Amino acid sequence: MKVPLLDLKPQYETLKDEIQKAIAELSATQMFILGPHVVEFEEKAAKYCQSGYGCAVSSGSDALLIALMVENIGPGDEVITTPYTFFATAGAIARVGATPVFADIDPITYNINPALIEEKITSRTKAIIPVHLYGQSADMEPIMQIAKKHGLIVIEDAAQSIGAECNGRRSGSIGDYGCLSFFPSKNLGCFGDAGMVVTNDKEKAHRLEVFRNHGSEPKYHHHFIGGNFRMDALQAVILNVKLPHLDEWTTKRQLNALDYHNLLDGVKGITLPQTAAWTTRHVFNQYIIRIHDGKRQKVWDALKKADIGCDVYYPIPLHLQPCFQYLGHKKGDFPEAEKAADETLAIPIFPDLTIEQKQYVAATIADAMR
Repeated sequence: MKVPLLDLKPQYETLKDEIQKAIAELSATQMFILGPHVVEFEEKAAKYCQSGYGCAVSSGSDALLIALMVENIGPGDEVITTPYTFFATAGAIARVGATPVFADIDPITYNINPALIEEKITSRTKAIIPVHLYGQSADMEPIMQIAKKHGLIVIEDAAQSIGAECNGRRSGSIGDYGCLSFFPSKNLGCFGDAGMVVTNDKEKAHRLEVFRNHGSEPKYHHHFIGGNFRMDALQAVILNVKLPHLDEWTTKRQLNALDYHNLLDGVKGITLPQTAAWTTRHVFNQYIIRIHDGKRQKVWDALKKADIGCDVYYPIPLHLQPCFQYLGHKKGDFPEAEKAADETLAIPIFPDLTIEQKQYVAATIADAMR
């Protein structure tokens, strides 16, 4: 039996006629840059995220970048974030000339540990970027308290967590900015790169719109140096078709996670994903198991031999990446991030998994751990 890590073909087959119709209608207008379809998606996505405003941009990476640019964060400034995340989080900080400052993670959720943030704050600290990894929110209440106490901007990296909730509030709607990604593999994915920044501040929303179009307002008048961060209308029409189905897909992911919990319960040597006390909705962008006693490679090999997709997110923490050597970190500086990098493994969780596929995945893992 073949079980891919992600299979988007069944989803596309279900929506193919509607998507192709929407693309054809857009093609007839030849209006591919911004326009009414982008505005429609901004409004719907912002509402879904319980935010007042949405600014559609070219990617999740650019969402982080533009939020930093709008806040005029740059050389000499510091931004606190996690060393255990996709590269774009710290990459955006470095691209504006600021310095990434890392705080280690909570070993249960793999998200930044709020208890370790305040000790990292200096006179140069301007912002905190918590990442809501694998579909579960970071613990935002203490993070927001710290930010308020020290006058810091909070930019939520919600690229993996659209629809996730922290104490009943949607991820991305809690901080000053929420950055979303619609990369094809995300829970809500388009046909390429696209992203969004959501905010509840009208003035911040306006500045985002200006910055995403080269800082131009009105046309050919530039008070700011922005960039070309516009979302293509093609991606917006596809996302407008997909968004109404997102809750259904999330429910299927949650049911898949429950099945895995039951199927893998009692397998010695692994830890299953855990839901934190503050998490009122986990959307399972990934299903991550932690494999102890140095046996991850053994499980990896068994899954690959059985034609089951799996992957490691993220094998090298950011503080150990060659491009960040200038920060002066060494192995052992962030032990929880390093341990997660060494022990975690993602297994298939996409909505269209069958029970037979899940049973096959679980049995293969159990056999490998015996």
